[in-house]
Amino acid sequence: MQNFVFQNGTKIIFGKDTEQFTGQEAAAYGKKILLHYGGGSIKASGLYDAIVQSLREQNAEVFELGGVQPNPRVSLVREGVAICKEQGIDLILAVGGGSVIDSAKAIAAGAKYEGDVWDFFTGKAEVSGSVPIGVVLTIPAAGSETSNGTVITNEDGWYKRAMGHQSLRPQFAILNPVLTYTLPPYQTACGITDMMAHILERYFTNEKHVELTDRLCEAALRTIINNAHTVLAEPANYDARAEIMWAGTIAHNDLLSTGRIGDWGSHDIEHEISGIYDIAHGAGLAIIFPAWMKYVYKHDVNRFAQFANRVWDVEIDLNDLEKTALKGIEKLEQFFSSIGMPVRLAEANIGAEHFEEMAKKGTERGPLGNFVKLQEADLVQIFHLAK
Repeated sequence: MQNFVFQNGTKIIFGKDTEQFTGQEAAAYGKKILLHYGGGSIKASGLYDAIVQSLREQNAEVFELGGVQPNPRVSLVREGVAICKEQGIDLILAVGGGSVIDSAKAIAAGAKYEGDVWDFFTGKAEVSGSVPIGVVLTIPAAGSETSNGTVITNEDGWYKRAMGHQSLRPQFAILNPVLTYTLPPYQTACGITDMMAHILERYFTNEKHVELTDRLCEAALRTIINNAHTVLAEPANYDARAEIMWAGTIAHNDLLSTGRIGDWGSHDIEHEISGIYDIAHGAGLAIIFPAWMKYVYKHDVNRFAQFANRVWDVEIDLNDLEKTALKGIEKLEQFFSSIGMPVRLAEANIGAEHFEEMAKKGTERGPLGNFVKLQEADLVQIFHLAK
């Protein structure tokens, strides 16, 4: 087990009607609030009005920036940075899912920097501080509500890149499972896939003697799997929604990372796909993760066999661990299909025309992944396995 420091300062307010505490929580950081959100869904649902009322009850001055898209764009981030600097914003309140929260984080960092915010994503600059962030979560998926990372897409070249800093962890996150009842099934399934991928990135490690976090990863995966079909069949099942929502947070708050070095190659590979094709991140992960597994499983057949056994109840064949490992990958692929996710690029209408381009862009700053280091040629092979 690796040495580690675990510090996650995000205050979680979980449960029914918790959005009513938004103004009270925000007031601790100042009066000038930038309300950041996506499309019109929060207005149609009444959530927008409830939050604005809660803020104004605390005498907050509310500024707004809507229009966040999936795979959030740096152009809107730059608009937010300008607002923060011009108005002296005290807190950015992100109301939405991972895209909104990631956009808010990038704005928060850019507001404390004299250069262009994209510098953080290219390695030209490092974050040294940020405007405080609060969250009202409406889509359980990305885990960005308690993570220190953000992923942004630059329309100039369609680069999708990540960066992180401890100051980017939200100060508070309000999680009400009821707010997720109206999510479309496809969006729910994308979220389920995304949170599972966050766990899998941590699970496939070269670190030995990490039994506790192995077991925590396996338990979180099984909880998601056990509740996935229920939330799709019964969108207003509070108990199943609550399990999924909390699992999504646990999947990415770094507890499951303690003592181990995760891989993250599949996420980086998927960023190249959604950067060009604008596919939903979860859908891209459902395609790439099984392909990555098929490419690397021989590196540690024992770990893949353990995954098959403990997560999918595949009986271990001591005479043929490779068979057990492959069965686990097959089970994962079947599960993704069963919740409506694509598991092949062709199912998402993606051809082979950009394989070499994506592989080159993906490895511009060096090989990807930690479990197995992947070079440009490896990415091309993984794309072919995902066809």
